[in-house]
Amino acid sequence: MTKKQKITRTDEQWREILTPEQYHVCRESGTEAPFSGEFLNHQEIGTYHCTGCSAPLFQSDAKFESGCGWPSYWAPVSKEAILYREDVSSGMVRTEILCARCESHLGHVFPDGPEPTGLRYCVNSVSLGFDKEPET
Repeated sequence: MTKKQKITRTDEQWREILTPEQYHVCRESGTEAPFSGEFLNHQEIGTYHCTGCSAPLFQSDAKFESGCGWPSYWAPVSKEAILYREDVSSGMVRTEILCARCESHLGHVFPDGPEPTGLRYCVNSVSLGFDKEPET
């Protein structure tokens, strides 16, 4: 991802562009129900982007089946695409992941993924959009 300017919007502006479920997850750090997301079993080739600002976040070739109930990726498109914050909610210590451009909540990252990174970026489908790679 090229260095893009941060996006900031008022709460009212976010509510205008996001569905109620997207708002709850992306702006209030909510979680969609496991095994319910649009992209859980999605297999097309392309790029997953932020639903709040369209910044590219994950490539389809980094997606894997983790069995956790949410789409999982072993790496983002770039180091600059994701912000990391400590999350001590729910009685646990986890690492929250957010879109670096608009700070929409995406999910969490865990150290139990496959090689080459050993990481599992566990992401809510409603935090994502998808751009299919053009057929050649």
